[in-house]
Amino acid sequence: MTGSLTERYDDRIAGVLSCYDRVVVTGTLPTVCYAAGMTKFLYAIGVRIFDYPQFASTLRDRVRERAASLAAEAGITIEHIAKSHIRKEAVVAEVLKRRGEHPGLVHVISAMEACGAYQPWHDKQTHKTFVRPDSGKCLHYYFYFIDAELGLVYLRVPTWAPFRLQFYCNGHSWLARQLTAEGIGFTAADNAFIRIDDWQRAQDLADRLSPDRLHLVLDRYAAQCCPVLDVFRQSYHWSLMQVEYATDPGLRRGRLWCSAQSGRSGRSTNISPASRY
Repeated sequence: MTGSLTERYDDRIAGVLSCYDRVVVTGTLPTVCYAAGMTKFLYAIGVRIFDYPQFASTLRDRVRERAASLAAEAGITIEHIAKSHIRKEAVVAEVLKRRGEHPGLVHVISAMEACGAYQPWHDKQTHKTFVRPDSGKCLHYYFYFIDAELGLVYLRVPTWAPFRLQFYCNGHSWLARQLTAEGIGFTAADNAFIRIDDWQRAQDLADRLSPDRLHLVLDRYAAQCCPVLDVFRQSYHWSLMQVEYATDPGLRRGRLWCSAQSGRSGRSTNISPASRY
């Protein structure tokens, strides 16, 4: 059998949409995200290398206080998850059922997870004192928001330097809000569009999601949830960690087909029926 999936079933397909699906972005502070850079920074601000744990502890307390403050302002209790089998997405889904999907902070989850770290070190041969890479665990906060533009997002914030962030959003959620704003009717099933009243206009809108637009949102949430930028006197550098690009063909007739998705990074195809004509 030759030809693409959409070519083989062209007579059954009402329309095809391609858009970004799962997007995961990491944020790093450029001058302190590596050990030599952090060493240089500590010397520059007059912090002794072996006082680094006390310096980092002060910043840890800042992050904890900000998490508590944001949760209190939203009337939310921070929920600690200690068991790895509990899915954070399922916890948040239950919260959304009760809360609704109006914009704002949805939930804050804390968990002890692995993180990068630095260890003070003195080299007896070179007589140099510096921090070197280390690893360990620290408390992380997951701030879940309904963003007015992107829909459900989260920012993962560690409580220990060098504060490597992780941000998640979904292109389908973003596009759904664009369609609603333009008055274009659609039906979604799980994470796919099975009916769109104007497939071509939907594709035009999907193509507008740009890194520049996303960058503004990332900077805003970083400043809101990770209050250390004034200490390091720099903004976050953002890198794409995982990007999925989905193709949703809507079928004119027939039963719902199973969704087929690729691995962590790449393309995915959701096959679903559109309304019958």
